[in-house]
Amino acid sequence: MTTRSNRLLTIGGLATLMAFLIGVLAYTAIARPSGRPDAPFQLTSTRGETVNQSIFKGRPSLVYFGYTHCPEVCPTTLYEMSGWLQQLGAEGAPLQALFFTIDPERDTPEVLGPYVGAFSDRITGITGDEAETRKVLDAWLVTASENRSGEDYSMSHSMSVFLVGADGRLKGMLPYAVTMDDAVARIRDLLLSDGASGRAARSPA
Repeated sequence: MTTRSNRLLTIGGLATLMAFLIGVLAYTAIARPSGRPDAPFQLTSTRGETVNQSIFKGRPSLVYFGYTHCPEVCPTTLYEMSGWLQQLGAEGAPLQALFFTIDPERDTPEVLGPYVGAFSDRITGITGDEAETRKVLDAWLVTASENRSGEDYSMSHSMSVFLVGADGRLKGMLPYAVTMDDAVARIRDLLLSDGASGRAARSPA
């Protein structure tokens, strides 16, 4: 085999390796959650507090984006979220559970408060100006769009629960209809363990 042939084979091998590495990096970038917790916004919680981007820092959070008129997915998810918190007990004390409405026009604080309270007193609803709500949705890459039928409408939206670390960074997601065991295990591993990214979350003494 000639020197030129060896050189071509070497170049071809390197090109194949580079293509493989680029593919791995691209896949990793796509698979990694890509929230932007630093995007500014100002909304209101169902506890009567002004809420901004700092709500995602200082405590690990279960974050869900939905709306009160949702016929199935949202109430099911909030019911399951309540179950996760009960299952974790004192171990889950550091967690905050946040329900951001994607439909602030109908989900006023007066509507949203009783709605989330029916599932758990641990869940805080967040609503407010539509433009401010859109800032949060865009920052966290949440899909939310209206499906109009005359004067009535429903919403299409992302269905996963976001797992946000105490450092305000997205650590992972729980898909719709995840099992209790899988959800609790992932919450422990990604948000509550000493090895979780961000500040270690321990139950208060």
